[in-house]
Amino acid sequence: MNKVIKVLHTEWSDGWGGQEIRIINEMIAVREQGVEVFLACRDHAIIKQKALENNIKVFVLPFRGNADFKTLFSLRKIIKKNSIDIVNTHSGKDTWVGGLAAKLAGVKFIRTRHLSNRIRSSRTNFINELADYIFTTGESVRADMIKYNRINPNVIKSIPTGIDTNIFFPEKYSKNKCREKFHLKESEIAIGIVAVLRQFKRHDLFIEMAKQLIDKYPNKKLKFLIAGNGPVRVKLERLILSHDLFDNVAMLGYLDNVPELLSALDIFVLSSDSKEGVPQSVMQALFMGKPVVATNSGSTKDLLDGNNFQLVGTNSSLELVKGVSNYIDNDKINVIGSLIDEKFSLNLMSKKIVTIYNKLLIQH
Repeated sequence: MNKVIKVLHTEWSDGWGGQEIRIINEMIAVREQGVEVFLACRDHAIIKQKALENNIKVFVLPFRGNADFKTLFSLRKIIKKNSIDIVNTHSGKDTWVGGLAAKLAGVKFIRTRHLSNRIRSSRTNFINELADYIFTTGESVRADMIKYNRINPNVIKSIPTGIDTNIFFPEKYSKNKCREKFHLKESEIAIGIVAVLRQFKRHDLFIEMAKQLIDKYPNKKLKFLIAGNGPVRVKLERLILSHDLFDNVAMLGYLDNVPELLSALDIFVLSSDSKEGVPQSVMQALFMGKPVVATNSGSTKDLLDGNNFQLVGTNSSLELVKGVSNYIDNDKINVIGSLIDEKFSLNLMSKKIVTIYNKLLIQH
């Protein structure tokens, strides 16, 4: 009988965005393949509640900083007591503490790098070099870590976030009913974005784009929907008011029913300027059969397959306007959901991860 693999995930973040959603979905998916999963996080983190809702064992720790020795030795004790085989870290602070705890406990250390911004390269920033294996969420992230952070190409693999194709399944939803739910009229063209409200997501560009499109198409009824919460919400609300877009742009807040919103939309937009791995929201929109305009940020281009969506330049509302205008002016839109189903499904992601778990433990 094969031994059950036990994996402890660590996450310092308090927020709830693509990174935290991936962690929970990944844990659930590998658990279905027989892996026993645990989470160490801070007490007030949203991911704590999400883990508990999914019957995942949670250890609450402060994660005060890179040199939080109290948390480090608490983690080491947890690893020993629960016979953990692998520690998988996710953010900067928990990677230092979790990685060192794994090494002290004599177990495998995996680091997942979610964002595409470069990690500072210096001899004192060595924690990633200690990892037994590194997962990245896109090829550009992997390439940068090899080039700038002295990572052996043989121990780093891009495993993009997989989407649950049972949930993001277009035939499951009635577009008309979903549009009614979001108060969209049949005559309106609905253009939306789903992203945590953080600066690098550049919702300000989305709002500037909305203003320019309304001016460009005075005879069309355009509606813009922003789903997500985060630290720049007040700033964005002020921008909407300053452009007199209150009747055209709706701030929806956090949504549990993202597939319903995607079903209701006519066009999906990603406006990020940096840090993206392979963005889940673009994958989800493509699988739901939506026309997508996305900025060339991070590893977004990994999703490009012919003309399945429009990849435009970053830091420019005019680029977004051009991309959306191409869809508004074009009755025939080619969107290929099968690429997402084949390459970026949650099932395939979890299988790749479990394969590496087994490989690492055989080497032990």
